[in-house]
Amino acid sequence: MPLRTLFVTLMLSLAAVAAARPIPVVLDTDIGTDIDDTWALAYLLRCPELDLRMVLTDTGDTIYRARVAARFLEVAGRTDVPVGIGLRGEGGGKFQAPWVRDYALDRYPGVVHRDGVDAFIALVRNAAEPVTLIAIGPVPNIAEALRRAPDIAGRVRFVGMHGSIDVGYGGGAPVAEANVRGDVEAFRAVLAADWLDLRITPLDTCDLVVLDGPHYRRVFNSERPELRALVENFRIWTKRVTWSHGGDPERRSSTLFDTVAVYMAFAEDFLEFETVPIRVTDDGFTVRDPDGVPVRAALRWKDRAGFLRHLTDRLAGEP
Repeated sequence: MPLRTLFVTLMLSLAAVAAARPIPVVLDTDIGTDIDDTWALAYLLRCPELDLRMVLTDTGDTIYRARVAARFLEVAGRTDVPVGIGLRGEGGGKFQAPWVRDYALDRYPGVVHRDGVDAFIALVRNAAEPVTLIAIGPVPNIAEALRRAPDIAGRVRFVGMHGSIDVGYGGGAPVAEANVRGDVEAFRAVLAADWLDLRITPLDTCDLVVLDGPHYRRVFNSERPELRALVENFRIWTKRVTWSHGGDPERRSSTLFDTVAVYMAFAEDFLEFETVPIRVTDDGFTVRDPDGVPVRAALRWKDRAGFLRHLTDRLAGEP
């Protein structure tokens, strides 16, 4: 084989290997309040495109949230994933608390970082390649990480479930979406950072994700331990949650907002994007503004039915 041909073949082979290498990701989550975070974690664990390096709990009682994440990871057989405890704050419903009533963090066989923000900074700085941050709650952890180490933004791709651009909950007018409203200044800090990439799924798209009918039955009937745990959490959550959600553990999911952000960490095929200049108001609205920060936002679905099939196949498919 001529030397030039051999060289080209080698380069193509290396490119194929690089393309197939899983993307290193960190999940920043307020798991334990809305059940969709638990669905998102279950989905993420079934995505071979993603290499979960840490679950970082954010907002409110982050120790409670770390217990939920740790127990779920243990049930799923993924105690190789470290859990980082984020900044402690106030508020946030503990609607899945009965599931971790007797689960202490020192039972988790994996690593637990007591200062999850520092652990996140170290992970980014020590990574051999850029890290994708999937943020599916308010982002005080990320604002604090940027305050301590502003340099990390240049090594991170940010993917978030945040905002309401043209559409609000239930297809109504734009609203102050909960993850932005929960910490406006933190989200402003995120928008101001110099990330490698910044993209969001606002309510315009993520508010339209519900599994029902045959899709939901496949998840409900699965014998896989993490899906049994997911349904158990869903039942607990449904009895305790304080807002109307439309879910029914026997028939259909609630809205699975956060799963769209997980999908966007590795693919975009089902979505239509637009670069939108965004300004965040003091009360948490994300409004179009020519002087705002350009954000790549998933504003419409190309194939929502296709995404629902994909999500179901990932969750309930064969190991």
